[in-house]
Amino acid sequence: MISDTHGFLNPRVLAFFVSCDEIWHAGDIGSPTTLHALQAYKPTRAVYGNIDGTEVRHVCPETLVFRVEDIRVAMIHIGGYPGRYSAMARKMITEEKPALFVCGHSHILKVIYDKKHEVLTLNPGAAGNSGFHQMVTALRFKIEGDMIFDMEIFEQSRS
Repeated sequence: MISDTHGFLNPRVLAFFVSCDEIWHAGDIGSPTTLHALQAYKPTRAVYGNIDGTEVRHVCPETLVFRVEDIRVAMIHIGGYPGRYSAMARKMITEEKPALFVCGHSHILKVIYDKKHEVLTLNPGAAGNSGFHQMVTALRFKIEGDMIFDMEIFEQSRS
């Protein structure tokens, strides 16, 4: 899971995903070239973010709701976090009742369980080189049945 690549794919982030079945991108992809590179590497699910132009927006939706094993997943770029969800994210969570909510935008990696909505909220931080973040981050984990486990964080200094 990555977000906020802003047109840059770090080879070490891609290597982190070598054992993954899919890549999920939570928006601000940055360019069609970046999206195509991800899709050529692994099956990719992605939403567009606020910096993405029309070419990316024609291929990626604003929101995605899908199922992996027995886990319902909802994804949007600008989502917030428990107690501070964006209006659209709050609506998605209330209506779709996902077990896993994925967002990006903040450039801050967060893994928070929302007891009120019974949803695990994940923001992988930022995997690109643009923005205020000092660390490049990404997440990977396993899903089997209704279990999410073996979560690992990729973290590398931008410099």
